[in-house]
Amino acid sequence: MVRNLNHDTFLVIRYVKRRLTVLIDIDGKHEWRDCIDVPGVRLPRGYYFGTSSVTGDLSDNHDIISLKLYQLTVERTSEEEKRDREVYLPVVDNLKLPGMEAPLEPMSGLALFLIVFFSLVAIVFAIVIGVIVYNKWQEQSRKHFY
Repeated sequence: MVRNLNHDTFLVIRYVKRRLTVLIDIDGKHEWRDCIDVPGVRLPRGYYFGTSSVTGDLSDNHDIISLKLYQLTVERTSEEEKRDREVYLPVVDNLKLPGMEAPLEPMSGLALFLIVFFSLVAIVFAIVIGVIVYNKWQEQSRKHFY
């Protein structure tokens, strides 16, 4: 979405009261559109921000022109302050990642019975076909003209 544009594109990342929001302006109209909004993000203190525009391929490079970082002053209760100090690793509450669906329900008795039944029928069928093919092969090997 940001390739070969004749205007600058902008990205705003906000982290306020355990909520991470990302806004984008890729149309060059200076109008912000929501990209993502994730509540329940807990980031530890004392880390640094880093950026990279390296994509590994020279045909698609991006220039980071500027970074502006602000520390917002937000009033917190003593409980919020204590909870935020205890964070050592970045965590997101109630995050559902793609591909991480709920575990499958166990099979019903009928489904299990049908699977076992048809498996046994297939095995018996394969054995019968094998015996027929073996007998035909034996008959062919006995018929030799000397």
